[in-house]
Amino acid sequence: MPAITKVSTDAAALARDTADWIVKRAVASTGRFTLSLSGGSTPKVLYALLAEPPLRDRMPWDRVHLFWGDERFVPPEHPDSNFRMANEAMIAHVPIPPNNVHPFPTDSTPEDCAARYQQSLQSYYGDTKLDPARPLFDITLLGLGEDGHTASLFPGTSVLGERTAWVAAVIGAKPEPRLTLTYPVLDSSREAAFLLAGIGKHAMLTRLLASDRALPAAGVAPVGQLLILMDRAASVGDGA
Repeated sequence: MPAITKVSTDAAALARDTADWIVKRAVASTGRFTLSLSGGSTPKVLYALLAEPPLRDRMPWDRVHLFWGDERFVPPEHPDSNFRMANEAMIAHVPIPPNNVHPFPTDSTPEDCAARYQQSLQSYYGDTKLDPARPLFDITLLGLGEDGHTASLFPGTSVLGERTAWVAAVIGAKPEPRLTLTYPVLDSSREAAFLLAGIGKHAMLTRLLASDRALPAAGVAPVGQLLILMDRAASVGDGA
């Protein structure tokens, strides 16, 4: 299924448009609404908007469950923690039940924490095999790094070929270990959306739109719809 592309006027508008879209999807859903979060500056603004009226008051927080696409292997209070960012921007300010928040554990070894997060996902899903007709996530939010990575799927790493494990430890790609969902789990999404803001994203965006398989991000193929949500600067690059 071809990706849907949408362009917002600037980074602030991108965050607003994405927040509105998430709330509309959540309100229209029935039962649990499962959202996989991304790190980064654009999602941080988005999360803050979801924590403020009027969106905060429209979101069915009692039905919302939050997971993460990846995490740095640092304590949850560490400045680099994706959980800490989302917690400070959104989670601490909304009436979501604590049991609906599912951060990566980072309190033992990377391999053990990856295995435990996999168990948590499978327990939530109710099976150890993913059914394309029953996606795990309603929405998966994704970023796009300057090297083409998304989540913690970095170029040249063995995790790119992983098709069995749901979660993997990524050692050596960055100074600190990372924990990441694998392609099959990211793909188990009704909608997966890349959020791209700024001129600096334009070159990689062009390659992503061309399905350049040298980019790990280009390997994301959700069972539902892929969206590429961007601001005008990312869309036109130096022509902005």
